[in-house]
Amino acid sequence: MTADRHAVAFTLNGTPFERTVDGRLLLSDFLRHDLEHTGTHVGCEHGVCGACTVLINDRPARACLAYAVQMDEARIMTIEAVAQDGRLSPLQQALHECHGLQCGFCTPGIVMTFEAYLRENPSPSEAEVREALSGNLCRCTGYQNIVRAILLAAERLRAETADV
Repeated sequence: MTADRHAVAFTLNGTPFERTVDGRLLLSDFLRHDLEHTGTHVGCEHGVCGACTVLINDRPARACLAYAVQMDEARIMTIEAVAQDGRLSPLQQALHECHGLQCGFCTPGIVMTFEAYLRENPSPSEAEVREALSGNLCRCTGYQNIVRAILLAAERLRAETADV
């Protein structure tokens, strides 16, 4: 191994991986180009827009601000793992039903942000959703339907939990 190449072992969407990566390789580029998980979008490349949000050890993180070498022993989840068995997650379904997306560029980051957020805050107010959503920029929708969809998803998730 050279000084600028490093071995990393991590889990991506439930599958263990071992790779050797350049010390300066961004996680967003590693996911998209090396591992072909192109659902992680790259927008601003400064951590502002939220399009590259993934879950690292169950916490939302900007993939454009992290290095692949930092992922040693990490659990990474991308948008590709949210739908299960061909079924949209409650959040994805609500975004579809409420027309909470237009071009879809920001959608993976929003979904990843709120998959984690709704686990921690299952009963958010509209104001809380708007505050949490402020880290994800959307140039198309005006946010109204996104907020409505997140609140609907929260309601459905609470109902699922109550049924168990």
